[in-house]
Amino acid sequence: MIRVILVDDHSLIRRGLRETLTEAGDIEVVGEAGDYGELRALLRQTTCDVMLLDVNLPGRSGIDILHLMIEEGVATRFVMLSTYPEDQYGIRALRAGAMAYLNKAADAQTIVKAVRTVAGGRKYITPEIAQALADNVTTRAGIAHDQLSDREMQTLVLIAEGRKLSEIAERLSLSPKTVSVYRARVLEKLNLSSNAELATYAVRNHLIDLGPMA
Repeated sequence: MIRVILVDDHSLIRRGLRETLTEAGDIEVVGEAGDYGELRALLRQTTCDVMLLDVNLPGRSGIDILHLMIEEGVATRFVMLSTYPEDQYGIRALRAGAMAYLNKAADAQTIVKAVRTVAGGRKYITPEIAQALADNVTTRAGIAHDQLSDREMQTLVLIAEGRKLSEIAERLSLSPKTVSVYRARVLEKLNLSSNAELATYAVRNHLIDLGPMA
């Protein structure tokens, strides 16, 4: 039986994932968490073979948590989940140590197959990620946002979604002053001068989901 932990701040998404995985027959969801604190408490009680980890979590992001878990040698394998496009975030997640990156809109069969593949010790590469990897090799050398750190990328996305600095600070568990520093770095690295230009850049480069904010 493959033991899985779900980490997502939306209970409805966790419920859907739990039902999908449980129906597979050979997968057991042994725990759920909505943020880093809940995950830490959970890991003191149980272990898992595969962790499904949302990229966009309150407080520490999924990418931050992934870095921490790998640095600490946590004995699990990671599947990253997101609504963000594969070509912008998938490679970043794989570089950080994830073994798969799935869009939350993926069908049930894909999610189950990814968990089984990763549990077996192999990376699961969707056609979208394969295309992104190919594009990365041939065309991405000059893409400005590739030079952003994970935290800077988070800041860019949240500003582009129209969130205020105070809201971003609360979501990322940072001080408003620190968020302002990240914002300044993003503006400098992308050669932009305002939040409006950041939003335009994010839309043009398909960095944000234009649906309702979560």
